[in-house]
Amino acid sequence: MSKKKRSAPENPKKALSVWWGFAGLGVIALVVVLWVIFQFSSGSVFRQVSAAEAHKLILEHRNDPDFIVLDVRTPEEFAQGHLPEKTPMNLDFYAPGFRERLAQLDRGKTYLVYCRTGHRSGETVALMKELGFRRVYDLQGGILAWQSAGLPVKIEE
Repeated sequence: MSKKKRSAPENPKKALSVWWGFAGLGVIALVVVLWVIFQFSSGSVFRQVSAAEAHKLILEHRNDPDFIVLDVRTPEEFAQGHLPEKTPMNLDFYAPGFRERLAQLDRGKTYLVYCRTGHRSGETVALMKELGFRRVYDLQGGILAWQSAGLPVKIEE
């Protein structure tokens, strides 16, 4: 039996290029894994919740001053009805200085954000993440989904 002798690669530059490609993928994979570990260990929560889940959160945190319901609709929309049980903070998404007012909120508190349909609240949650907030829930489908689920709204008199 004859042993086949290994020979040097025909194109050493190509072999080196392949090696660096695998090394680069390894570094990217490591960064992704570390990022995921950091997100879970930092206690950050950013997720959409259904109307039923939002209602449950509100009931569970009814007496918790660190749980804030944030309505990002206009004052006119807010006056037409808002989530009950815990009067929401109203911050008009379209108002000048919205980002600055949002940035002034306490990043250590937990927020349930909603609007009419979920569009403005989705943008608000992305902005809150960028600003360093840690625990934010987004009412998927907004107050319309809340009402469609048969949940009540409160109208201020």
